[in-house]
Amino acid sequence: MSEHPSEASRTPPRPPRPPSRPPGTFKVGTIAGSDVLVTSSWFLIAALIAWVVAPRVDEVSPGLGGLKYVAGFAFAVILYLSVLLHEASHAFMARHYGYHVSSITLHFLGGATAIEGEARTPRQELMIAVVGPLTSLAVGAAAFGLWFVTPDGLLLMAVEGLAGANLIVGVLNLVPGLPLDGGRVLKAAIWGATGDMLKGTTVAAWAGRMTAVAALAWPLLQERVLGRPPDVFDILLAAMVAMFLWTAATSALQSARARTSLPSLVARRLARRALAVPDDLPLAEAVRRAREAEAGSLITVTGTGRPIGLVSEAALVATPEERRPWVAVSTVARTLEPGMSLPAGLEGEQLVRAMSDHPAHEYLLLEDDGTVYGVLSAADVELAFRQARGR
Repeated sequence: MSEHPSEASRTPPRPPRPPSRPPGTFKVGTIAGSDVLVTSSWFLIAALIAWVVAPRVDEVSPGLGGLKYVAGFAFAVILYLSVLLHEASHAFMARHYGYHVSSITLHFLGGATAIEGEARTPRQELMIAVVGPLTSLAVGAAAFGLWFVTPDGLLLMAVEGLAGANLIVGVLNLVPGLPLDGGRVLKAAIWGATGDMLKGTTVAAWAGRMTAVAALAWPLLQERVLGRPPDVFDILLAAMVAMFLWTAATSALQSARARTSLPSLVARRLARRALAVPDDLPLAEAVRRAREAEAGSLITVTGTGRPIGLVSEAALVATPEERRPWVAVSTVARTLEPGMSLPAGLEGEQLVRAMSDHPAHEYLLLEDDGTVYGVLSAADVELAFRQARGR
């Protein structure tokens, strides 16, 4: 199954950052600058495929002995190469629209493409999503065409398996429910029709939940449809697929609900009035001036008035009052680093994204002309978000 998580933001993608490989994954190469990772669970499914395919290999080419498992493992590798092609098509389309793709991961149930940033238009969402299933269907159709000219033997068996698997993957991924590609197609359609991306996400996420229920119920219908009763493996596989779909759909639904609260996060509205003081001023005097000016934050500045630090509220509170006359305000200030100065006009998802890129306790808010507007506390933003969600 394919998924490409991008339920984070409608803002333009962030610049590429050094990738941090998730635990339990192995890098096997790169495609268009994106790491190709394989999870440890992949080796389990590859061994399972080898074990399931081995009897068929024995029928097609008897006398191989233990090599039939090697042939089965080779088939698993070929199968996942087509999954990789499916995911790579997502990556190339996302890069076409200017998004950074940090990695492509092959795992137990298929693959995932990590695209940073969310599609800015319904068309982008549609194109990035639909290209994966179309690629699988094209590979399946090509393999099916080769079936007519491939001689009998292991090669024909591989071509049959490749055709069937890709056609199934292509069709199943078009099922309209998140996190499947078809869910993103549904999301794009509703987004385009209503102009509301969150409504599209919500509907597609609920469709994903219904798909999970259908996957769990499949063993009950299997004998009627396929003519054979389900075994333990069928039941376990259905349960794992259902759990995967339900968990991912629920995550998308929670993300959509959370994002309905983001418009209330306006940097200007949440900013504290700031007082600029020399960095060598005694802390006690700085606190006195702030109280007198009814300022909620302190900024340390140079002799020319250039901001160089933000006073940490936690460090200030931790400094005993009897020591404050004897220490400079700079001792409880954090030097302004890149990312700690934000435009005062940020709001909603853009504000959250900027804070996530450069985590800090306080941020300096600047007007377009570079003048100081105030100080934004991360704690104030978190409190406002909680209050908005609790309404």
